[in-house]
Amino acid sequence: MKLLITGGAGFLGARLARTLLARGTLAGRAIDRLVLADLVPPPPDLAADARVQARTGALLEQCAALADEGPDGVFHLASAVSSECEDDFELGLRSNLDTTRALLDALRRRTEAGHAAPRFVFASSVAVFGSDPALPLPPVVRDDTLPTPQSSYGVHKFVCEQLVADYTRKGYIDGRSARLMTVSVRPGKPNAAASSFLSGIIREPLAGQDAVCPVPPQTQVAIASPARTIDGLIAVFEAERERFGGRTALNLPALTVRVQDMLDALAEVAGPAALARVRFEPDAAIARIVGGWPSRFESARTQRLGLAPDPDVRSIVLQYVHEHGMALPAHTR
Repeated sequence: MKLLITGGAGFLGARLARTLLARGTLAGRAIDRLVLADLVPPPPDLAADARVQARTGALLEQCAALADEGPDGVFHLASAVSSECEDDFELGLRSNLDTTRALLDALRRRTEAGHAAPRFVFASSVAVFGSDPALPLPPVVRDDTLPTPQSSYGVHKFVCEQLVADYTRKGYIDGRSARLMTVSVRPGKPNAAASSFLSGIIREPLAGQDAVCPVPPQTQVAIASPARTIDGLIAVFEAERERFGGRTALNLPALTVRVQDMLDALAEVAGPAALARVRFEPDAAIARIVGGWPSRFESARTQRLGLAPDPDVRSIVLQYVHEHGMALPAHTR
Protein backbone atom coordinates (compact mmCIF):
# COMPACT_ATOMS: atom_id res chain seq x y z
CA MET A 1 0.00 0.00 0.00
CA LYS A 2 1.20 3.49 -0.92
CA LEU A 3 0.13 6.32 1.38
CA LEU A 4 0.43 10.09 1.10
CA ILE A 5 0.38 12.42 4.11
CA THR A 6 0.22 16.12 3.30
CA GLY A 7 1.65 18.18 6.12
CA GLY A 8 3.73 15.08 6.79
CA ALA A 9 6.60 16.96 8.45
CA GLY A 10 4.33 18.74 10.91
CA PHE A 11 3.51 17.60 14.40
CA LEU A 12 0.37 15.60 13.60
CA GLY A 13 1.63 14.42 10.22
CA ALA A 14 4.89 13.13 11.66
CA ARG A 15 3.11 11.47 14.57
CA LEU A 16 0.66 9.81 12.19
CA ALA A 17 3.58 8.63 10.04
CA ARG A 18 5.38 7.11 13.02
CA THR A 19 2.21 5.37 14.15
CA LEU A 20 1.54 3.90 10.71
CA LEU A 21 5.12 2.73 10.27
CA ALA A 22 5.06 1.08 13.69
CA ARG A 23 1.82 -0.69 12.82
CA GLY A 24 3.10 -1.74 9.41
CA THR A 25 -0.42 -2.17 8.06
CA LEU A 26 -3.52 -0.08 7.41
CA ALA A 27 -6.97 -1.44 6.61
CA GLY A 28 -5.48 -4.93 6.47
CA ARG A 29 -2.79 -4.09 3.91
CA ALA A 30 0.97 -3.79 4.37
CA ILE A 31 2.38 -0.28 4.08
CA ASP A 32 5.10 -0.38 1.40
CA ARG A 33 5.64 3.34 0.89
CA LEU A 34 4.79 6.47 2.83
CA VAL A 35 5.14 9.81 1.03
CA LEU A 36 5.41 12.85 3.32
CA ALA A 37 4.70 16.12 1.54
CA ASP A 38 5.42 19.40 3.30
CA LEU A 39 7.19 22.73 3.02
CA VAL A 40 10.09 21.32 5.04
CA PRO A 41 11.78 17.90 5.19
CA PRO A 42 10.47 15.31 7.64
CA PRO A 43 12.23 14.67 10.98
CA PRO A 44 15.43 12.58 10.71
CA ASP A 45 13.93 9.44 12.23
CA LEU A 46 11.26 9.33 9.54
CA ALA A 47 13.65 10.22 6.72
CA ALA A 48 15.85 7.29 7.78
CA ASP A 49 13.05 4.74 7.26
CA ALA A 50 13.39 3.01 3.88
CA ARG A 51 9.61 3.11 3.41
CA VAL A 52 9.50 6.93 3.65
CA GLN A 53 9.91 9.34 0.74
CA ALA A 54 9.89 13.11 1.23
CA ARG A 55 8.36 15.61 -1.18
CA THR A 56 9.46 19.07 -0.08
CA GLY A 57 7.97 22.32 -1.36
CA ALA A 58 4.67 24.15 -1.74
CA LEU A 59 1.89 21.57 -1.91
CA LEU A 60 -0.06 23.55 -4.50
CA GLU A 61 2.81 23.05 -6.94
CA GLN A 62 3.14 19.33 -6.22
CA CYS A 63 -0.44 18.08 -6.42
CA ALA A 64 -0.30 16.67 -9.95
CA ALA A 65 2.99 14.86 -9.35
CA LEU A 66 1.80 13.46 -6.01
CA ALA A 67 -1.36 12.08 -7.59
CA ASP A 68 0.62 10.58 -10.46
CA GLU A 69 2.56 8.51 -7.92
CA GLY A 70 -0.65 6.57 -7.42
CA PRO A 71 -1.37 6.66 -3.69
CA ASP A 72 -3.85 4.08 -2.42
CA GLY A 73 -4.66 6.34 0.51
CA VAL A 74 -4.28 10.01 1.40
CA PHE A 75 -4.31 11.81 4.73
CA HIS A 76 -4.73 15.50 3.86
CA LEU A 77 -3.52 17.37 6.95
CA ALA A 78 -1.75 20.36 5.38
CA SER A 79 -3.40 23.67 6.23
CA ALA A 80 -2.86 27.29 7.16
CA VAL A 81 -4.11 27.73 10.72
CA SER A 82 -6.80 29.98 12.18
CA SER A 83 -4.96 33.21 13.00
CA GLU A 84 -2.92 32.98 9.80
CA CYS A 85 -6.14 32.90 7.78
CA GLU A 86 -7.52 35.93 9.63
CA ASP A 87 -4.31 37.92 9.19
CA ASP A 88 -3.68 36.99 5.53
CA PHE A 89 -6.85 36.29 3.57
CA GLU A 90 -5.03 35.33 0.36
CA LEU A 91 -2.72 32.94 2.21
CA GLY A 92 -5.70 31.13 3.72
CA LEU A 93 -7.48 30.79 0.38
CA ARG A 94 -4.35 29.55 -1.37
CA SER A 95 -3.18 27.16 1.33
CA ASN A 96 -6.56 25.71 2.24
CA LEU A 97 -9.03 26.02 -0.62
CA ASP A 98 -6.83 26.20 -3.71
CA THR A 99 -4.49 23.44 -2.59
CA THR A 100 -7.27 21.07 -1.56
CA ARG A 101 -9.11 21.62 -4.83
CA ALA A 102 -5.88 21.04 -6.82
CA LEU A 103 -5.16 17.81 -4.95
CA LEU A 104 -8.71 16.52 -5.41
CA ASP A 105 -8.66 17.39 -9.11
CA ALA A 106 -5.34 15.63 -9.62
CA LEU A 107 -6.75 12.51 -7.98
CA ARG A 108 -9.94 12.85 -10.06
CA ARG A 109 -7.98 12.87 -13.30
CA ARG A 110 -6.19 9.70 -12.26
CA THR A 111 -9.47 7.98 -11.41
CA GLU A 112 -10.99 9.09 -14.71
CA ALA A 113 -8.00 7.47 -16.44
CA GLY A 114 -9.09 4.10 -15.05
CA HIS A 115 -7.22 3.81 -11.75
CA ALA A 116 -8.94 2.83 -8.51
CA ALA A 117 -10.29 5.72 -6.45
CA PRO A 118 -8.00 6.29 -3.45
CA ARG A 119 -9.28 6.46 0.10
CA PHE A 120 -9.00 10.08 1.25
CA VAL A 121 -9.15 11.41 4.82
CA PHE A 122 -9.50 15.17 5.21
CA ALA A 123 -8.57 16.73 8.55
CA SER A 124 -11.30 19.28 9.18
CA SER A 125 -11.88 21.22 12.38
CA VAL A 126 -14.32 22.11 15.15
CA ALA A 127 -13.97 25.64 13.75
CA VAL A 128 -16.71 24.82 11.20
CA PHE A 129 -19.17 25.48 14.05
CA GLY A 130 -20.12 28.88 15.38
CA SER A 131 -23.03 30.93 16.58
CA ASP A 132 -24.92 32.75 13.82
CA PRO A 133 -27.62 35.35 14.64
CA ALA A 134 -30.10 33.33 12.58
CA LEU A 135 -28.94 30.00 13.97
CA PRO A 136 -27.41 30.17 17.47
CA LEU A 137 -25.01 27.43 18.46
CA PRO A 138 -26.79 24.79 20.55
CA PRO A 139 -25.42 23.87 24.01
CA VAL A 140 -24.34 20.46 22.65
CA VAL A 141 -23.15 19.80 19.10
CA ARG A 142 -24.50 16.54 17.74
CA ASP A 143 -24.18 14.67 14.46
CA ASP A 144 -26.97 16.72 12.88
CA THR A 145 -25.84 20.18 14.04
CA LEU A 146 -25.48 22.53 11.08
CA PRO A 147 -22.03 24.12 10.70
CA THR A 148 -22.05 27.92 10.67
CA PRO A 149 -18.36 28.92 10.70
CA GLN A 150 -17.47 32.37 12.00
CA SER A 151 -13.85 32.58 10.79
CA SER A 152 -12.09 32.30 7.44
CA TYR A 153 -10.36 29.13 8.64
CA GLY A 154 -13.69 27.56 9.60
CA VAL A 155 -15.21 28.53 6.24
CA HIS A 156 -12.28 26.97 4.40
CA LYS A 157 -12.63 23.73 6.32
CA PHE A 158 -16.38 23.54 5.71
CA VAL A 159 -16.02 24.23 1.99
CA CYS A 160 -13.36 21.52 1.73
CA GLU A 161 -15.64 19.07 3.56
CA GLN A 162 -18.27 19.66 0.87
CA LEU A 163 -15.72 19.20 -1.91
CA VAL A 164 -14.59 15.89 -0.41
CA ALA A 165 -18.22 14.79 -0.14
CA ASP A 166 -19.00 15.70 -3.74
CA TYR A 167 -15.86 14.11 -5.21
CA THR A 168 -16.84 11.01 -3.24
CA ARG A 169 -20.39 11.11 -4.59
CA LYS A 170 -18.98 11.24 -8.10
CA GLY A 171 -16.69 8.27 -7.40
CA TYR A 172 -13.41 10.17 -7.87
CA ILE A 173 -12.24 9.36 -4.33
CA ASP A 174 -13.46 7.37 -1.33
CA GLY A 175 -13.45 10.40 0.93
CA ARG A 176 -14.28 10.99 4.54
CA SER A 177 -13.76 14.14 6.63
CA ALA A 178 -12.92 14.11 10.34
CA ARG A 179 -13.38 17.24 12.45
CA LEU A 180 -10.46 17.51 14.86
CA MET A 181 -10.79 19.04 18.28
CA THR A 182 -8.04 21.31 19.62
CA VAL A 183 -5.04 19.02 20.08
CA SER A 184 -3.29 19.44 23.41
CA VAL A 185 -0.51 19.12 24.35
CA ARG A 186 1.44 19.86 21.18
CA PRO A 187 5.24 19.82 21.46
CA GLY A 188 7.56 22.44 20.00
CA LYS A 189 7.09 26.16 19.71
CA PRO A 190 3.77 28.06 19.66
CA ASN A 191 2.17 28.41 16.23
CA ALA A 192 -0.24 30.96 14.77
CA ALA A 193 -3.39 29.03 15.68
CA ALA A 194 -5.78 30.86 17.98
CA SER A 195 -5.84 27.74 20.14
CA SER A 196 -2.06 27.54 20.47
CA PHE A 197 -2.16 28.70 24.09
CA LEU A 198 -4.08 25.53 25.05
CA SER A 199 -0.82 23.68 24.60
CA GLY A 200 1.43 26.52 25.74
CA ILE A 201 -0.10 26.84 29.23
CA ILE A 202 0.94 23.22 29.86
CA ARG A 203 4.04 22.79 27.71
CA GLU A 204 5.94 25.93 28.70
CA PRO A 205 5.54 25.61 32.51
CA LEU A 206 6.60 21.95 32.31
CA ALA A 207 9.78 23.16 30.61
CA GLY A 208 10.36 25.82 33.26
CA GLN A 209 9.21 28.68 31.03
CA ASP A 210 6.54 31.34 31.44
CA ALA A 211 3.27 31.10 29.53
CA VAL A 212 0.46 33.53 28.73
CA CYS A 213 -3.23 32.63 28.77
CA PRO A 214 -5.26 35.09 26.64
CA VAL A 215 -8.76 33.97 27.74
CA PRO A 216 -10.59 33.87 31.09
CA PRO A 217 -10.05 30.76 33.26
CA GLN A 218 -13.74 29.76 32.99
CA THR A 219 -13.55 29.49 29.17
CA GLN A 220 -14.74 26.06 28.08
CA VAL A 221 -12.98 24.25 25.25
CA ALA A 222 -13.09 20.87 23.52
CA ILE A 223 -9.69 19.17 23.45
CA ALA A 224 -8.14 15.83 22.53
CA SER A 225 -4.71 14.39 23.19
CA PRO A 226 -2.37 13.72 20.27
CA ALA A 227 -2.76 9.96 20.75
CA ARG A 228 -6.58 10.07 20.63
CA THR A 229 -6.46 12.35 17.59
CA ILE A 230 -4.26 9.95 15.65
CA ASP A 231 -6.46 7.02 16.71
CA GLY A 232 -9.42 8.91 15.29
CA LEU A 233 -7.80 9.62 11.93
CA ILE A 234 -6.79 5.99 11.50
CA ALA A 235 -10.23 4.72 12.53
CA VAL A 236 -11.88 7.03 10.00
CA PHE A 237 -9.58 5.74 7.26
CA GLU A 238 -10.18 2.10 8.10
CA ALA A 239 -13.97 2.36 8.51
CA GLU A 240 -16.08 0.87 5.75
CA ARG A 241 -18.42 3.34 4.10
CA GLU A 242 -21.56 1.92 5.73
CA ARG A 243 -19.97 2.07 9.17
CA PHE A 244 -18.65 5.58 8.66
CA GLY A 245 -22.16 6.64 7.75
CA GLY A 246 -22.72 8.74 4.65
CA ARG A 247 -20.50 11.52 3.36
CA THR A 248 -21.01 14.16 6.07
CA ALA A 249 -17.97 15.00 8.19
CA LEU A 250 -17.56 13.18 11.50
CA ASN A 251 -16.88 14.97 14.80
CA LEU A 252 -14.01 13.21 16.56
CA PRO A 253 -14.33 12.68 20.35
CA ALA A 254 -13.97 15.71 22.59
CA LEU A 255 -13.09 16.17 26.24
CA THR A 256 -14.90 19.26 27.52
CA VAL A 257 -12.82 21.24 30.02
CA ARG A 258 -12.38 24.73 31.38
CA VAL A 259 -9.04 26.45 31.05
CA GLN A 260 -8.99 26.38 34.86
CA ASP A 261 -9.31 22.57 34.76
CA MET A 262 -6.19 22.44 32.61
CA LEU A 263 -4.30 24.64 35.06
CA ASP A 264 -5.49 22.53 37.98
CA ALA A 265 -4.15 19.42 36.24
CA LEU A 266 -0.84 21.17 35.61
CA ALA A 267 -0.56 21.99 39.32
CA GLU A 268 -1.49 18.44 40.31
CA VAL A 269 1.11 16.89 38.03
CA ALA A 270 3.97 19.39 38.23
CA GLY A 271 3.31 21.35 41.42
CA PRO A 272 2.52 24.99 42.30
CA ALA A 273 5.78 26.34 40.87
CA ALA A 274 4.72 25.26 37.38
CA LEU A 275 1.28 26.79 37.81
CA ALA A 276 2.85 30.09 38.93
CA ARG A 277 4.49 30.43 35.51
CA VAL A 278 1.11 31.00 33.84
CA ARG A 279 -0.19 34.57 33.74
CA PHE A 280 -3.38 35.94 32.23
CA GLU A 281 -3.16 38.64 29.56
CA PRO A 282 -6.55 39.12 27.84
CA ASP A 283 -6.57 39.10 24.05
CA ALA A 284 -9.98 40.05 22.69
CA ALA A 285 -9.34 38.65 19.20
CA ILE A 286 -8.29 35.22 20.43
CA ALA A 287 -11.07 35.17 23.03
CA ARG A 288 -13.60 35.92 20.28
CA ILE A 289 -12.37 33.11 18.02
CA VAL A 290 -11.99 30.49 20.74
CA GLY A 291 -15.17 31.55 22.52
CA GLY A 292 -17.11 31.03 19.29
CA TRP A 293 -16.16 27.37 19.05
CA PRO A 294 -18.42 24.73 20.62
CA SER A 295 -17.15 22.91 23.68
CA ARG A 296 -19.66 20.07 24.13
CA PHE A 297 -20.18 17.24 21.67
CA GLU A 298 -22.25 14.07 21.42
CA SER A 299 -21.81 11.71 18.47
CA ALA A 300 -23.41 8.32 17.95
CA ARG A 301 -21.37 7.97 14.75
CA THR A 302 -18.11 8.36 16.66
CA GLN A 303 -19.20 5.78 19.22
CA ARG A 304 -20.00 3.31 16.43
CA LEU A 305 -16.37 3.53 15.37
CA GLY A 306 -15.30 2.63 18.91
CA LEU A 307 -13.80 6.05 19.59
CA ALA A 308 -13.95 7.79 22.97
CA PRO A 309 -12.56 11.04 24.41
CA ASP A 310 -9.61 11.20 26.78
CA PRO A 311 -10.72 10.35 30.34
CA ASP A 312 -9.48 13.60 31.93
CA VAL A 313 -6.98 16.44 31.59
CA ARG A 314 -4.50 14.84 33.99
CA SER A 315 -4.08 11.88 31.63
CA ILE A 316 -3.39 14.28 28.77
CA VAL A 317 -0.71 16.13 30.75
CA LEU A 318 0.88 12.86 31.84
CA GLN A 319 0.89 11.62 28.24
CA TYR A 320 2.99 14.62 27.27
CA VAL A 321 5.27 14.25 30.28
CA HIS A 322 5.95 10.55 29.70
CA GLU A 323 6.49 10.92 25.95
CA HIS A 324 9.10 13.62 26.55
CA GLY A 325 10.87 11.93 29.45
CA MET A 326 10.25 14.72 31.93
CA ALA A 327 11.03 14.41 35.61
CA LEU A 328 8.13 15.02 38.01
CA PRO A 329 7.62 15.35 41.74
CA ALA A 330 7.65 11.96 43.46
CA HIS A 331 3.92 11.99 44.27
CA THR A 332 2.91 12.02 40.58
CA ARG A 333 5.26 9.33 39.25
